[in-house]
Amino acid sequence: MQCFFISRFVFNNSLCQTGSLRYFHYSRFVLQSTRNHQLVDKIKVLKQNLIKVLGKDGISDSETICRQHSRDEGVERNDHIVDLVVWPKSTEECSIIASICYEKKVPMIPFGTGTGLESGVCGVHGGVSVDMSKMNKIVDFNPEDFDVTVQPGVTRKGLNHFLKDHGLWFPVDPGADASLCGMTATSASGTNAVRYGTMRENVLNTEIVLADGRVFWTAGKNRRSKKSSAGFNLTNLFVGSEGSLGFITKTTLKIYGIPEMMASAVCAFPTVKAAVDMCVQVLQSNIPIARIELMDDVAMEMCNNHNKLNYEVAPTLFLEFHGTEESVKSQAKFAAEIADYNGGSQFHWAYETEERNRLWKARHDIYWTVLQSNPGCRAIVTDVCVPITCLPDLIAQTKSDIQKSGIIGPCLGHVGDGNFHSFLVFNPSEPEELKKAEQLASRLTKRALDLNGTCTGEHGIGIGKMAYLEKEIGPVGLEMMKSIKRTFDPHWLMNPGKIFSSE
Repeated sequence: MQCFFISRFVFNNSLCQTGSLRYFHYSRFVLQSTRNHQLVDKIKVLKQNLIKVLGKDGISDSETICRQHSRDEGVERNDHIVDLVVWPKSTEECSIIASICYEKKVPMIPFGTGTGLESGVCGVHGGVSVDMSKMNKIVDFNPEDFDVTVQPGVTRKGLNHFLKDHGLWFPVDPGADASLCGMTATSASGTNAVRYGTMRENVLNTEIVLADGRVFWTAGKNRRSKKSSAGFNLTNLFVGSEGSLGFITKTTLKIYGIPEMMASAVCAFPTVKAAVDMCVQVLQSNIPIARIELMDDVAMEMCNNHNKLNYEVAPTLFLEFHGTEESVKSQAKFAAEIADYNGGSQFHWAYETEERNRLWKARHDIYWTVLQSNPGCRAIVTDVCVPITCLPDLIAQTKSDIQKSGIIGPCLGHVGDGNFHSFLVFNPSEPEELKKAEQLASRLTKRALDLNGTCTGEHGIGIGKMAYLEKEIGPVGLEMMKSIKRTFDPHWLMNPGKIFSSE
């Protein structure tokens, strides 16, 4: 496989976000590489109107900036770019932007940190990208009630930096330092979901700006009770809506006390099935494990080489236990016995914060590790989730399928809740490799759906998973979703071309 080197710094330097990796596209998905010319006249008028509200510094039509705001960190599925980027500083400004765009019938695309993987921010029909990064305040904090309300510019790491001095943290951890409102919009989760749940279980309320500029709170203004039976659950309607129903301009979240003790462990197994069986048995034994993550032998070899680690190259579980010192030791002892029963190695422990962070950074950075281990290549990332008892056979079938294909495809995932990923590596200049990767992803997703699972456990539909939504929820379910979309957004202006088509 002949590829070309791409330096990772383009992802870490905000001035270089349009670096070479963001310009790789592959021919099958490219629709057009120019802007939506039908909107040109509207955009000119719109720009002048928005300058009056935001000032010249709050708006840009630079092609570089527009292209940067039309890509996320996944493979490029669409080369359309937005026509304009704006930076509101408040809910009021966001409302004015929406009302002006609504009047001119111009599409609007919310933009957080651009860390998604399903092309959820691209400008399928052109329009205005609304970058929320300047709305970056923690607007309400109630430590005794264990809740906090943040604007979209507040990221996961930023919130936890603020909370740690109060002995608190927000545990939903997708790996990327994503916007918390963006995480709400995609119903994100991550390594801690097996203990603390996903965003869906941790969002109490959201402030929404609708397509026509109206503002409302999904659970009532400033309300933050831990439960409610008052009417429809509008909050969960917007969790996972991917910007298709309105802008999430504030989100109220549950927060938690930092555990007295955290201990991480690594344990290798002879087979993937043995590792997943251990995970299932841990959960069946009601051990309140905080994280239990799988990396197969292919992923472990890349992880070792990239991070200068020396773990055994074998299917491996990364585990973490939270609680008091006594409870953590008890949990760990019980889990170690289950691991031994399944042929697992002795636990390699990490107790100190720095050591634990290094371990979990290696796990979180595996996507970039895979790309850097295969210079110049891209990877289609699958995101299926199935009932946990179905997971061993599904992973075994997937690994066999990948090996037969001849492409590189490490497997890993949040096996504690049945969610796993394959990174299907391909060279963008080799159409046959892309075709193999697409076919593999399709077969895996269909197998998961046949096992009563989902095509996406945490990344969202975006553009990348649109083909599977109807099979998952059925034609009536899809039409109900479209009906809801029409109710909130009758002109189909909010992030159009994602989740489902307008037909």
